[in-house]
Amino acid sequence: MIGTIYRGIKNIYDVRSGPDEIHECRIKGKKLKSDPDSYNPLAPGDRVEYEVSASGTGLITSRLDRNNRFARWNRKKESWQVIAANIDLLLAVISAKTPPFRPRFVDRVLIAAAQGDVPASILVNKIDQGVDSWVDSRIKVWENLGIRVLKCSAESGEGMEVLLKYLEKKTAVLFGPSGVGKSTLLNKLIPGMNLTTGGLSLKYDRGRHVTNFGRLLDTPWGGHLIDTPGVREILVRGIRPEDLPHWFPEFENVPGKCSFQPCSHKHEPGCSILKAVEDGLIDSDRYENYLRIRNELESEVR
Repeated sequence: MIGTIYRGIKNIYDVRSGPDEIHECRIKGKKLKSDPDSYNPLAPGDRVEYEVSASGTGLITSRLDRNNRFARWNRKKESWQVIAANIDLLLAVISAKTPPFRPRFVDRVLIAAAQGDVPASILVNKIDQGVDSWVDSRIKVWENLGIRVLKCSAESGEGMEVLLKYLEKKTAVLFGPSGVGKSTLLNKLIPGMNLTTGGLSLKYDRGRHVTNFGRLLDTPWGGHLIDTPGVREILVRGIRPEDLPHWFPEFENVPGKCSFQPCSHKHEPGCSILKAVEDGLIDSDRYENYLRIRNELESEVR
């Protein structure tokens, strides 16, 4: 039988092959368990082959080839954690004001999505709190790079119709920090979900974890949504420091060449990227994020 992973907890997976055909399965053998590329061999959205015994117990025998995957680097395990697979869209969810707007976090999510060949857009939630001018200016930076940015308020309903239309017939992942309103969004998008929603830590002005595991959800309007736990950081890994500029598309469009080759775009005289930052052709905050990520990558290879 062939089915889709809807969720997995401690190597027990819910696999669905039809509207009313769902089985609790474990992995058969060690081949999938020893996936060298990640510590979790299966994720919501994966297509698998499985067999079911007379007692109803399911065994997953193999994973079908993935179209794509979205993964994050787990610092503690020093390995990739696959969040979801076979995705039409990743929505990097961020709040407009509370918890604080984190554009550099989103930049990193966009890189991780591109690494897994996952199309990505940005969703700015909680616009009922107000959208500051600097938030608007950062949104325009993304839009000028060709990245779709949607704005909504799950509380007031503003922008929800546009979001719903955008998600129609797609398998989409909602990914972002805790507290940005992913569970509230899902409750609005899928009537009857009644997911628990969390408040904010007043001390740290950040969200409390509510969702503890990723899961694929059917929607009444066609397509699927994948809910994910909130994360506090996302690390960029699997990229050589000298290749990082290729993941910042605005660097590719800068006229002229750097005087020194190769150029790190950090301090070299005659650097076309540094000049573009000075001239306002490259957003200074995006460039600062490039420097931070580059320094992290360089420290990994020392």
